[in-house]
Amino acid sequence: MYSGNFTIPTNKHMHLLDITSEVQKRVSETGVEEGICYLFNPHTTAGLTINEGADPDVRRDIIKGLKEIVPLDYPFKHMEGNSPSHIMASLMGASLTLMVSSSRLQLGTWQAIYFCEFDGPRTRKIHWKLLATN
Repeated sequence: MYSGNFTIPTNKHMHLLDITSEVQKRVSETGVEEGICYLFNPHTTAGLTINEGADPDVRRDIIKGLKEIVPLDYPFKHMEGNSPSHIMASLMGASLTLMVSSSRLQLGTWQAIYFCEFDGPRTRKIHWKLLATN
């Protein structure tokens, strides 16, 4: 088993950052050919998701859609004022599981791995673990 973490600097309040190449780099460095890659985000106002990586409008549309689902101006009780960020993070989720074959993440043609920032800008961290199955 291999594991580690990497940091992600975010520069906007809300946006989706493509971290596919960062994750693939970690997988490639292990030399594992077949396995399972786990990603975990330890932050309560950010999430992880897999979605289309070809059209940047998809990322913007996801943020716009989440803002429609979770009103930013609702009178939430949480004192820090970032309740929408907590809700959006819960909708996205904190972890992903990916298959690895021939030392490559098994993503669909159009898929990318996104770190979802909902309370930035900040410096974030992702934990990863790779379990070899070969």
